[in-house]
Amino acid sequence: MEYPNIPKGTRDFSSVDIINRNFLIKIIKNHFKLFGFYPIETPSFENISTFTGKYGDEGDNLIFKILHSGNFLEKNISHVLKKVQNDELKIENYTKYLSNKALRYDLTVPFIRYVIMHKNQIVFPFKRYQIQPVWRAEKPQKGRYREFYQCDADIISYYSSLWEEIELLKLCDDIFTELNFTVKIYINHINILKGLAEIIGLKQHLWKDFITSLDKWDKIGKDLVKKEMIRKGIPSKLFDKISFILDMKQNFNEKEQYITTLFKNSENVNKGIKDLKFIFKTIEKISLKNIILEWNISLARGMSYYTGTIWEIFPYGSKKHFSIGGGGRYDLANSFGIKNISGIGISLGLDRIHLSMMKKNLFKNSYYPSKVLFLNFGEEEVLYSYKFINILRKKGISTQLYPNKIKISKQFRFANKNNIPFVIIIGKNEIKNKNIKIKDLKKGIEKEYDNINDIVNQLN
Repeated sequence: MEYPNIPKGTRDFSSVDIINRNFLIKIIKNHFKLFGFYPIETPSFENISTFTGKYGDEGDNLIFKILHSGNFLEKNISHVLKKVQNDELKIENYTKYLSNKALRYDLTVPFIRYVIMHKNQIVFPFKRYQIQPVWRAEKPQKGRYREFYQCDADIISYYSSLWEEIELLKLCDDIFTELNFTVKIYINHINILKGLAEIIGLKQHLWKDFITSLDKWDKIGKDLVKKEMIRKGIPSKLFDKISFILDMKQNFNEKEQYITTLFKNSENVNKGIKDLKFIFKTIEKISLKNIILEWNISLARGMSYYTGTIWEIFPYGSKKHFSIGGGGRYDLANSFGIKNISGIGISLGLDRIHLSMMKKNLFKNSYYPSKVLFLNFGEEEVLYSYKFINILRKKGISTQLYPNKIKISKQFRFANKNNIPFVIIIGKNEIKNKNIKIKDLKKGIEKEYDNINDIVNQLN
């Protein structure tokens, strides 16, 4: 008999995991609402045509494709093989023939599809948030899963404004401030990268390969990035022209002065610099509490749909390859045939935030599945206890009854192992004296009350 297992890149969640994750979701969702974002949900799978061409070649290769429903494969495999033998179907077209649906790769592309389908019912600017799982066929490793949750907030409008960037950065700051979690946000601008590409004479058809490789600068190092670019057809001398710029460590003002002077004739660079200057000057005035903002010229984000500001979020002090979120400005509606709609958004990785906070021991408060356990002394005592159990539950206090009349020591052991902080003891003496005995297991203190409301006040 085969031992049960789960697919690579997935995992089970314990009760503690779920409680911590729900705690994170609650805080993130509350702040999304406070900033005026409205919730939507989209299907877990979409038509492949919705995703194709939106993420670049590397992204497209990581999409989980779904076979046609039911026993389509069983019925049609011989037909497909016959077509291949007769040269009527190329091997590379297998997937298109067998599948026309795919699991959600991210929440941004489905959101744009949603906007286009419902544009007559939407009031623009439209601010939406979405917290749902996505799937990517990546190589599993620590902190990188094939199934994970994203928490997205996006603004889509016919008129773009840099105040949307400010609002999203402030939103991140408020979220991480409440979590007591300091993060660093690296920010850049696609126009600056385009300006660099123009200056070195990069051919247009190599642009996507350029930004896809450049996005790995901080993850794998410039030497491996250079090898990858050369392999993709980007000449070594072009790379050498800009490598020192990408490695600049100065502050924003020093970088800005140098880049502006060096690329003074580049319209793209000037546009990007102008946007970033507005963002940095504005952030100085409104001040961020738990976010450190830094301009990283090598940041590219990899996705082919970005058009303006881009950023990536990391735990402060961590390695740059462990991103916990990101975002930027994009023009995806155009790929669906709708022009003049601008989008901007952030995506927070719930799983990586959870892992990072666990590592930093930031889940310091105890969140109990149950706050109270009633001991079981027998049928008469349990029936008497039930009126108090019902009162506590109506007051929103999570309450358990031990189901069996076993040794009291074992019932106490159950409470301790399940991190239940309070035990209520109602035996024959308590019924006779009309008392309720409660024990605080952490402090080891036992008290008696004659009014359940006093216990409610203590527990709250």
